Amino acid sequence: MKRVVPVLTVPLLMISAVATAQTGVTPGYWETTNQVLSPFPTRKVEKRCIKPADVAKFMQGPSNHIYTCTYPTRDIAGGKIRLVGSCKTRDGKPVPITGEGAYTGDTFRVDANIQTQIGGFTLPVHARTTARRLGDDCPSDGG
Repeated sequence: MKRVVPVLTVPLLMISAVATAQTGVTPGYWETTNQVLSPFPTRKVEKRCIKPADVAKFMQGPSNHIYTCTYPTRDIAGGKIRLVGSCKTRDGKPVPITGEGAYTGDTFRVDANIQTQIGGFTLPVHARTTARRLGDDCPSDGG
């Protein structure tokens, strides 16, 4: 089960990968729901402020202290999203990931499929990230 825990954080990263053009995300206050739908359901809701200066970083693609992800296939246009790539931890092998979804300036949804290995067996993980823009103004604490 050691490999499953980091994989469950991949949906959190998908929010950053959903668009590469500034028209994909409008700055403001956002609510994001990250879910693992199977095999071990989880759900996390976050609110965050996306300032105009943060939009490019927010949309460039995921990378954090747990994962480094690459998407050799990144098709984002006309309100549609398609991603094919892999994510890996510092110590782990790359894990294949695909994602498809849709976006507007105020919403997006990406369904992701991750194929991880546990004890020599492939474990398919289905995750979903949805987000909606709550408004122009962020709380004074930044969200």
